[in-house]
Amino acid sequence: MQHRPQSDLTESEAAQRVETALANNDLVLFMKGDREMPQCEYSREALQLLTQYRDDIATVDVLDALEEYRDALTEQSGWETMPQAYLDSEFIGGSDVLQTLDERGVLASRLE
Repeated sequence: MQHRPQSDLTESEAAQRVETALANNDLVLFMKGDREMPQCEYSREALQLLTQYRDDIATVDVLDALEEYRDALTEQSGWETMPQAYLDSEFIGGSDVLQTLDERGVLASRLE
């Protein structure tokens, strides 16, 4: 049986942090780890894709309350996996979607 670490953050507190981050920032990446030390390859990829075009990315480390953030973000996006990128409070995708948008030449225009 897998033991889930106990979070000090409730789901409603995580939801409030999500809402605050979205309200206060144009571009937000909810990720595992932080800008200096991403903790998964997908978070690192998403961050690299976004920083090609913008450096004003707010990052939120979800690892301290992964399940609570996942629940709160699923309410926002309908997407359960991390990372999740938002532009002007609109969900734009995870690392695979960002990669596809970049390959199609759409990501740059969307972020500018």
